This record gives sequence, C-alpha cells and structure tokens, in this order.
Amino acid sequence: MQLNYFNQPYFGNGDIEKISKVLTLNGIKKPLICSDPGLSSIGMTDKIINLISDDFSSSFYGETPANPTEKSVNDALKIFNNNGCDGVVGFGGGSSIDLAKAVALMANHGGNIIDYSVVEGGYRKIAETIPMIAIPTTAGTGSEVSDGALLVMHDGRKLIFASPHLRPNAAICDPELTIGLPPFLTAGAGMDALTHCIEAILSPIIDPPAEAVGLDGIEKIIKQEGLIRAYKDGNDKEARWNMMMASTEGAMAFSKGLGAVHSMSHAAGANQELNLHHGTLNAVILPTILKFNHNHVGNKYSRIASSMGINKSANLADEITKLNEIIGIPNGLAEMGITEDMIPELVKHSITDPSNITTPRLPTEKEWENLFLEAM
Repeated sequence: MQLNYFNQPYFGNGDIEKISKVLTLNGIKKPLICSDPGLSSIGMTDKIINLISDDFSSSFYGETPANPTEKSVNDALKIFNNNGCDGVVGFGGGSSIDLAKAVALMANHGGNIIDYSVVEGGYRKIAETIPMIAIPTTAGTGSEVSDGALLVMHDGRKLIFASPHLRPNAAICDPELTIGLPPFLTAGAGMDALTHCIEAILSPIIDPPAEAVGLDGIEKIIKQEGLIRAYKDGNDKEARWNMMMASTEGAMAFSKGLGAVHSMSHAAGANQELNLHHGTLNAVILPTILKFNHNHVGNKYSRIASSMGINKSANLADEITKLNEIIGIPNGLAEMGITEDMIPELVKHSITDPSNITTPRLPTEKEWENLFLEAM
C-alpha cells in the first residue's frame, strides 16, 4: 500500500524488499547506508545490504549515536565522499534517518552544518539535497516523512534543521522491521509518536487535515491499544502495523508545529553524557505540559480524550501518567539522571527552542524552571 501524502511512502509488511526498486526510481546507484551499532549487532544491517541488488555499489556507516552529532555527520560524509556515493539511505530509528538527512544536505552544500540550523536562518539557505531514502526500524519519530532533523553540535546545543528539501525523497515503512523491538524501545518510540500527535493538535496553527491525522494516530496508539499490545507482545503484527502508521501520522500532523514538551526534551537530550532517549523524555515531560496548557487550548482536550476512547472530561495528564507506568517509562527526569543543578542551563536551551513558536502557552523563564522541577 502507498500513502498519498508528502512523498508517498511505501507502507506495508515486507515492503523492505522493494529497496532496489526505490533506489532505481530515485536515481541512486552508489548509496551510503547510515545505521547504528545496535542494528548491526542483531544482523539487521546485513539484511538490507543483502536485499540490495548487485547492480548497486553500497557503502556503509554504522556508528550513528543515540542523538546524532555534528561529528558523526562529518564522519559519515567522509565515507560518502571517499566512495563517490550519489545518494543516502537512513536505516534505523530517527537518529539514523536524521543523520542521513544531514549527510544528504552537506554532500552538496558548502560551509558548516550549523549554518543550516533554524537558529542560524538555515530554513532559507537549504536548497535541494542529494537523493535520500528513509527506512524506519522503530515506530516513533516519523522522521521518514518529516522535513526536520535534530543534531547535537560541537558546542553542545541540540539544534533543529528544517526545510521541505530535508524531507526524504522516498520512505519504506515496513512494520515487520519493528517485530521484536525491545519493550523499552517500543515504549519510548511509541510515546514519541503519541507526543507528536498531541502537541500537533494543541498547536494554535489552523490545519484541520493535519489535526485529523493526529487524532487518528492517537486512536491507533491508545484506543486500539497499539502501544500497550506492542509493548507486551513484540510479535503482535497488527499492533506493530498500527504503531508504524501512527508514527508516520504523528510526523504528518506536526506540520502544524510542536510545543513545550519538545523544547524541554531537546534541552535535556543535548546532554551527551546522559545520552537520553528523545521519546522517553517526551513521555516523562508530557503530563507536566498537559497540566500547564490546560484551559489554554479550547475544547481540544475533550477531542483528544474521545480519540483515546476515554471520557471527554478525563484528566489527560493523569491518563498519560498511568500509561507511562504500564509501559515502564521512568517516573521522572531525576530517574533519568537529570539533577536540579542542571535546570538553569536546561531553561536557557528551552527558551530558544523553535518548538516554542507553536506552543499554545509560552512559559516565562520562571515557569520553565518550575516545569523542569515538576517533571523531576
């Protein structure tokens, strides 16, 4: 099945076998495959390499960190240039796909990667990149259909890169690639997708189609129990299909923008020593922001509750907290290694995050501090 949205991702069980066809359609003969050590250790990268026809000459970068860095982009770019590659494949979670986007960007753009970040006015500087294909192996970020990427710079900042030109030329969404994903990764990735759907809906930007897509994603995750079922049984094919679709829908929905949950998780995720999982951070922070935004979003909470299959007057923050407990999400930021002495720096990062542009209620500096304390 193909979706008629953005760049028409291939979506279906077994669609990974179309990789050679997709490379050909996008004019790629010498792809650089960007992946991570975890996938290599379980033989997943061997699978994709073996599926690519001998008509192609593939190169490989398998050291993508949990939060892709400026250094990892430069390392992968060297392999791309040294081997005369003409396209990039991001194979893995959002980190591998974001890194692949950055390599595709820098392969034909001059200067330094930081020049193209949103805070440096990069949106207007980014032109057409070299061809890039995304193949997600987790169901959470939706990076395969989004026009953004997150990278940690040499100076420690976790910055957003955004442009329609960063949207992959093609995506292969094969739910079977997520079969057997460990429960803790299933949980964190799934909560990332849920946060995307919720924050997109709460964004004040008016875009009814994107909002409807987000509500459908929430229904698949919660009402149809896609997340809980996939967490409890990694081999549940229907649950995996629903979560992969919800992940893709979450990214489609956040064309409306995101909000303060992501501003805070970007700040905490920039700490390279802790190397915290983005989706898990979103899960921990989400209840705090739901409380903060209450009474500032009209009737949107009741609409979200309906999509979740719960009473329209239910307390969403409490419902998310209960869900977090069921799927083993940490009880707070402190449990993830964040300490109170880090909060001033986290606040600085949060204040400047571009996700604030579409948050329904913009915190003051003191409110940012209190929000981090509450999320501890």
